[in-house]
Amino acid sequence: MTFRNRLRLFAVSGLALFTVSASLPPAAASGAPEARHPSGGGLSATVRYTEYGIPHIVAKDYANLGFGTGWAQAADQVCTLADGFVTVRGERSKFFGPDAAPDFSLSSAAKNLSSDLYFRGVRDSGTVEKLLKVPAPAGPSRDAKESMRGFAAGYNAWLRQNRDRITDPACRGASWVRPVTALDVAVRGFALAVLGGQGRGIDGITAAQPPTAAPPAAGVTPKEAAAAARRLLSTQNADMGSNAVAFRGSTTANGRGLLLGNPHYPWDGGRRFWQSQQTIPGELNVAGGSLLGSTTVSIGHNADVAWSHTVATGVTLNLHQLTLDPADPTVYLVDGKPQRMTQRTVTVPVKGAAPVTRTQWWTRYGPVVTSLGAALPLPWTASTAYALNDPNATNLRSADTSLGFSKARSTAGIERALHRSQGLPWVNTIAADRSGNSFFSQSQVLPRITDELAASCSTPLGQATYPSAGLAVLDGSKQACALGSDRDAVQPGIFGPGRMPTLKNTPYVENSNDSAWLTNAERPLTGYERVFGTTATQRSIRTRGAIEDVAAMAERGRLRVTDLERQQLANRAPTGDLVAADVAKWCAALPGGTAVGSNGTPVDVSAACPVLRRWDRSVDSDSRGALLFDRFWRKAAAVPAAELWKVPFDAADPVRTPRGLNTAAPGVGKALADTVTELKAAGIALNAPLGEHQFVVRNGKRIPVGGGTESLGIWNKIEPVWNPAAGGYTEVSAGSSYIQAVGWDGSRCPVARTLLTYSQSSNPNSPHYSDQTRLFSGERWVTSRFCEKDIARSPQLKVVRVHERR
Repeated sequence: MTFRNRLRLFAVSGLALFTVSASLPPAAASGAPEARHPSGGGLSATVRYTEYGIPHIVAKDYANLGFGTGWAQAADQVCTLADGFVTVRGERSKFFGPDAAPDFSLSSAAKNLSSDLYFRGVRDSGTVEKLLKVPAPAGPSRDAKESMRGFAAGYNAWLRQNRDRITDPACRGASWVRPVTALDVAVRGFALAVLGGQGRGIDGITAAQPPTAAPPAAGVTPKEAAAAARRLLSTQNADMGSNAVAFRGSTTANGRGLLLGNPHYPWDGGRRFWQSQQTIPGELNVAGGSLLGSTTVSIGHNADVAWSHTVATGVTLNLHQLTLDPADPTVYLVDGKPQRMTQRTVTVPVKGAAPVTRTQWWTRYGPVVTSLGAALPLPWTASTAYALNDPNATNLRSADTSLGFSKARSTAGIERALHRSQGLPWVNTIAADRSGNSFFSQSQVLPRITDELAASCSTPLGQATYPSAGLAVLDGSKQACALGSDRDAVQPGIFGPGRMPTLKNTPYVENSNDSAWLTNAERPLTGYERVFGTTATQRSIRTRGAIEDVAAMAERGRLRVTDLERQQLANRAPTGDLVAADVAKWCAALPGGTAVGSNGTPVDVSAACPVLRRWDRSVDSDSRGALLFDRFWRKAAAVPAAELWKVPFDAADPVRTPRGLNTAAPGVGKALADTVTELKAAGIALNAPLGEHQFVVRNGKRIPVGGGTESLGIWNKIEPVWNPAAGGYTEVSAGSSYIQAVGWDGSRCPVARTLLTYSQSSNPNSPHYSDQTRLFSGERWVTSRFCEKDIARSPQLKVVRVHERR
C-alpha cells in the first residue's frame, strides 16, 4: 500500500479521529516570492496533531508544504510571528513608538527607530528581491522560494479565518497583525542570516553621518578595542549557544549512530523553536525544530540521519578602514583613486509624530558603521571611516541547506548539502546516521580572511583585534587588501568547503560553542585560519565538562538513546566538582566562621560550610546547596584568572586546566560573604532545594526548573533571571530549547526522544503553553511519532485539512 493510500485510509477509517475541515477564504492573487502582495493560489495541506500539539504536515509539493507550515505556525505563534514581520517591514516605530526596544530576536538595534531605518533600507534598496533572483546554488532554489510563497499564504489563511478569535493577549485585536507576503518571509530569513554581521552593527550603520565641525567622537585604543571585540564576539555567556554530540557506531550497542542535540536559545521572542514533521510523499519526510518564521526544519532527523547545530566561533564580519579624501569625507580612496559613497535615504513612519528621514552611507565593502556596540566605537572623522563587510548579506541559501539535510540519507548527504549550498551563517553542524557514521563540520559563510591577508593588510586596530578576537580590520585603501575567492566557494569573498574544519567518524564529535579544536580531544583539529576560531587556548568549563562526559561515554561503549537522555538531564555541575570541596574546607577553617564582604563588613558564613560540603554537585530541582553555590560562583568567577586558579591553563592538558581554586584570593571570601548576605536578605535558606527558588510561572503556577548557568559548566544550560523579591530565579531568558536524542534500531523508524522546553505556544490560553515545560521540569521526554503507524496510534490524534477556496 502506498504512503498516499495509507494516509487516506487513516484519515477516513474508524480510528476515532476528530477531523476538522477548514475551508478558507481565497487569498489575494499569488505571485513569485518577491511579490509585494499577499500570496494565495488554492494551496492546501493536511495537518495531523499528536500529543503536545505537535503537527505532522503532509502536502503534495513545496508550496503546499509551506502553506501547511505557515498555517500551523500561525495557530501556535501568531503574535510572535506578527511582531517579527513588523520588524522586517520597518514599522516598529509606526506601531510601538521610536524609542521602545525591540525584542532583539532579529537584530541588535537598541531602539525601534534604528531597527526600522535599517530594515526600511533593506526594503527600499531591493536587497532581498535581488537575492531571490540569483540562480541556484548561489541563490535560493525554486523549492525554497515556493515554500516561502506557501508559508505566507498559509499564515494569511489562518489569519483570515481566526483574526476575530485570537486569544493571545500579546496581540488580540492589534492592528499590526496583518497579512504578509512571501517577501516578508524572505526578509525574515535574511535578518536571521545577518544576525552576526550587519545585525550586530545596526545602531552604528543607521547613526553613521559624515563629520561636522564638531569635535569627533572619542575612539578607543587598539587594546581596548581588542577587549571589546572579544566580549562582543564571544560565544559564551550569549543568549544563543548549544551542545551537540554524535557517537560513531563503534561506541553504541548496535553499531548504529547516536545524536544528542541541545541548542541554547531564547525562551521568548522570535528565536524560539517550533516543532513539527514535514512530509511530501516520495520526496521528503523530516521531523524536528524550526526557528519561528522558517519554512524548513532547522534541527532534526529523518529515517536515516539526525543533525543538530551549535553556534560557532567563526567571525562572520570584518571591517575595512577607509582613507578619506581630505576635501570630502564621503569620498574614499582605493589605490589613490576616489570612490564616492552611495547614499541610501530612508524614511520611517513614527507613531504620533512626523516621519523620520535619515541617510545611510554605503561603500564597495558594505555600509559605513560608527560602532559595534557601545564598547567599540568606530568614529567617522575627516580622514577615516569604517565599512562593515558581511558576506551573509548575499546569502539567502539557508533554507536550501536545511532541505538538503532533510532529504539526506547519511552523514555524507549532510556534507554534500553543506558543500552544495553553503547556506549556514553562524553555526556548526554535528550529525550521525543509521549506518554508524559521526560527522562534524564548521561549515559557515565567513569572510575569506586568511592569516596571511590579515598579517599584510591589518591596520593598527586590526593588528590588535584579529589575533585577540578574530575581527579583521583591513586597509580599505588598497585593492590588494580585498578579500579573495576560493574556487569551490558558492559566492565570491568567502571560504570554500575545502577550507572548513571537519572531522568524520571518530568515536565521538562534540561541540559546546568553543572552536573546532577539541571536537574530539584525542584528534585535535588544527590548521584553520584565525577567523574560524582559536587553537590551543583555554576552553570554557562547559566544553571541559562535556568532553569529560562524552569521552567517558564513548570509552564505556554499548550506548543507547537512554544514555543520551541521562546525559542531557544529569545536571552535573563541573565547576562544583572542581572547587566545591575546596571552598567547603576553606570555609570551615575561617577564624570565627566569618568572611569580609565587598563593603568591608564581616559576615558569619559558618552555616554555608556544611551546605557546600553536602551539596551533591548537581543542579537538579531537589539539589540542596546548588543555589548557594550558583550565587557564590557568579561572584567568584569575576576574580581575574591569574588570581583565581593555582594551576594555570596548559594547552597540553586543556580539559583539566586551569584548576585548583586559590581560596586565598580576596575575591573568593568576598563572594561567599556577599552571597550569604544576599540570600538571607531575600529570606532564602542556604540549603533550600533549587526548585523552590528556580522556577518559571505559567498561568499562575510555579514550575521548578533544573539546569544552570554557563559558568557552572552544565550541559543542560539554563540562564535564569534573578528576582529575589519574587522568590529567586523566577523566569528563564535562554537555555535548553528544542532537545533531541536520536538513534536507530533494526526497523525503518528512528528511535527518537524530544523536548521543547518552553512548549509549542507562547499563548497563555493555549493547551500547549506549558505542557512540555512541565515535562522538562519532571525530566520526562516526548517519544517521537515519526512513522505512520505511530502517528495513527496517537490517542490525541486530530486531523485538520486546511486549504484555500479557489
